[in-house]
Amino acid sequence: MKASPISSAKPIITPSTSAPALSTPQSSLIPAWVQPDLSRLLRVEHLPGSFASRSISLVSLPASAVFARITTPTPAPCAYSSVQASRDLHIELNCDLVYINHSCRPSLVFDMARWEIRVSPDLEGGLRAGDELTFFYPSTEWAMAQPFECRCGEKECRGVISGAKDMEEKVLREYWLNEHVEELLVERRASEAGNGYKNGD
Repeated sequence: MKASPISSAKPIITPSTSAPALSTPQSSLIPAWVQPDLSRLLRVEHLPGSFASRSISLVSLPASAVFARITTPTPAPCAYSSVQASRDLHIELNCDLVYINHSCRPSLVFDMARWEIRVSPDLEGGLRAGDELTFFYPSTEWAMAQPFECRCGEKECRGVISGAKDMEEKVLREYWLNEHVEELLVERRASEAGNGYKNGD
């Protein structure tokens, strides 16, 4: 028997404003990502079992549009719940954005140079209300604290996800990548070329 999700629109942190009354015209509302009020952007569904929660979009946006800004981070050690923000910085999101799961066909990108989350530029038709919110973990994570077997079910599923460090560059080139991942790929390429030269002597 399939388990029914328990839905929650309540963020882990208290929103900066309460939800507007239904009679308030949409044109007079400050955009949710400015406030930010995550309860207007996503709904978290909690399913039985470990790591079974997911987030669902409450809004429709075109490809590349800003979905939310990262406004409550704290520095943290590399962990299953952290996001890599630069070469040397990992953060905890401290809000319901932590429930945005991995997918090999993501609906979002986490742009850590801009501290914002955008709709994937490759998402055909853009983001629709009711879509699951996902991003490609190796687009931020070089070496993950807790690798896992991906079960996104997409045709292009990449199998075990352990970070960009362990993926072929030609595969990574199919995705939007953060600047720190791009830099580390350049260094890996140089190291591999150097090792190849030494091994060829």
